Amino acid sequence: MRFHLDEHVDSAVAEGLRRRGIDVTTTLDAGLQGALDLSHVEFARGTSRVIVTHDDDFLRLSHERIEHAGIVYCHQHSRSVGEMIEFLVLVDACLTEAEMMNHIEFC
Repeated sequence: MRFHLDEHVDSAVAEGLRRRGIDVTTTLDAGLQGALDLSHVEFARGTSRVIVTHDDDFLRLSHERIEHAGIVYCHQHSRSVGEMIEFLVLVDACLTEAEMMNHIEFC
C-alpha cells in the first residue's frame, strides 16, 4: 500500500514508514503546500495512495461521494507519532488497495 500524508501530519510519520519499507509521500514531496484538499484527493487517487490526515474536511469530501483511494483519519493529538506509524503498518499489512478504495479507516 502507498500513503500520502497531508500537511498536518508530522513528517516523522513519513520517516518511520519509509524505514519500514512503506512508500509514502508528503505534501512537500508532492508540491501541494497550501493546495486545496480536493487537490490532495486527486493526487492521491491518481497515484493510488491512501491519504493520511488529521483534517476532518477529508471526511466531508468522502461523504460527498468524491472518489478517493482511501483515507486514514486520525483525530489530531489522539495518537503519538509511534502509534500512528504502527497503525499505518497494520493497515498496510491487513488491507488491500482495493479494500481501501473509497473507504475510511479511523485511527
